[in-house]
Amino acid sequence: MKAWLPQTWSGRIYALLLLSLALAPFVLDWMKQPFYLDLLTRALIFAIAVISLNLILGYGGMVSLGHAAYIGIGAYCVGIPSYYDYYNGWLHLALALGVGGGFALITGAISLRTKGVYFIMITMAFSQMAFFLFVSMEEYGADDGLVIYSRSEFPQWISLDSAFGLYYWIFAVLLLALFFIHRLVHAHFGRVIVGSKFNEERMMALGFNTYRYRLACYVLSAMLCSVAGMLLGNFAGFISPDMMSWARSGELIFMVIIGGVGTLFGPLIGTMVFVLLEEILSAITVYWHLIFGIMLVALVLYGKGGIHGWLSLLDRGGGGRG
Repeated sequence: MKAWLPQTWSGRIYALLLLSLALAPFVLDWMKQPFYLDLLTRALIFAIAVISLNLILGYGGMVSLGHAAYIGIGAYCVGIPSYYDYYNGWLHLALALGVGGGFALITGAISLRTKGVYFIMITMAFSQMAFFLFVSMEEYGADDGLVIYSRSEFPQWISLDSAFGLYYWIFAVLLLALFFIHRLVHAHFGRVIVGSKFNEERMMALGFNTYRYRLACYVLSAMLCSVAGMLLGNFAGFISPDMMSWARSGELIFMVIIGGVGTLFGPLIGTMVFVLLEEILSAITVYWHLIFGIMLVALVLYGKGGIHGWLSLLDRGGGGRG
């Protein structure tokens, strides 16, 4: 009876979190709290982007300060076709995957020839190039942004028109992203990526072309992040180059660190905590960035492993088996 249940306390907490997210729209609708449904929807979109970043950062050791560029690319793959009255959702999705993957293939092929701080800086440079490209596009609003008047059109049974429909679309993509990352990391491909993170020279000596593996990982991560951007464009109904700023990329890295680098559910819970704290602190004071910064410094110094690391203490403390 208990075989299908998570066998660790941390696993049970994550299962409860997913169940809560699945039921949240009904509970919030019953409580007449549409604002919190919007807040939760935005958090899940960023969770997908953070999960994609964790694939290259946590498992591959590739610290990118330009990952938010793919959020912006995905969003503009909705906004620009919609500007010309092309609202087909499958077209938007294909563009997000294709353009995001293509940009990652070109820039990643160059960036991955560098390491360490040079990789960080070159990914930020490519992100800023994309940022200024969209800023220069006067036809699409430049830095004033572009309004999306209608959401991507899909068949009625998976329509994005209602708040519930959009939420469960995003929730489904989140579950697929978690399943995809789990299978990928535990497959032969993922083991090469993780091995390259710790000892790339040894993996090369074993005959693996680590450059190609890491480039493929980088492209897959970018494509998933572009899907998050597509969903964000539909949710916000407004897009601008600010979506792809280097500061936004820094926030995505913080979310990974808060939840736990190189863990499956860490990015999800890290994003939830980040968005919640941002909302609470900004309501208390205009100087919330200072408080938030201090909390992040404390977490980095004293919270090894992030929130996932804290939850893992429950497993080691005697509650690991149910």
